[in-house]
Amino acid sequence: MAKDKTPVTPAVRVLKAAGVTYTDHLYTYEEKGGTAVSARELGLDEHSVVKTLIMEDDRKNPLIVLMHGDRQVSTKELARIIGVKTVAPCSPDTANRHSGYQVGGTSPFGTRKAMPVYLEESIPALSKVYLNGGKRGYLVGLDPQDVVRLLKPTLVTVGI
Repeated sequence: MAKDKTPVTPAVRVLKAAGVTYTDHLYTYEEKGGTAVSARELGLDEHSVVKTLIMEDDRKNPLIVLMHGDRQVSTKELARIIGVKTVAPCSPDTANRHSGYQVGGTSPFGTRKAMPVYLEESIPALSKVYLNGGKRGYLVGLDPQDVVRLLKPTLVTVGI
């Protein structure tokens, strides 16, 4: 365990305010380890660990993509679906500014700036998902239907 005390982040505040039941999962964060490390440390299937990606379109409009930990995002397909020329990941500094979180600890809940959310369409079919709780080394486990209810994402098929 990274720490015994569970962090209180903007994401946790959003979940509590919405009455969402969730579980806390602390682990030892590794720089650039991604979902493979969190899944390994917590004994989870990486497919159920959902990464939060801050991206932007060709006009620099930010957006959030939620993707299975073991899949990548086809940015070409996402751009085609949302009707823009290109979509690309933001630089870490830009992502931090948009989300209010540090890269590696980005949660889709409680972001500094409201952004459209795109959710891989197969995620809601999982029985439980694990998303970043707003701090490096901290995931929250919850029902994917709560994710859909709170974030009101657009479902897309862009995983590769």
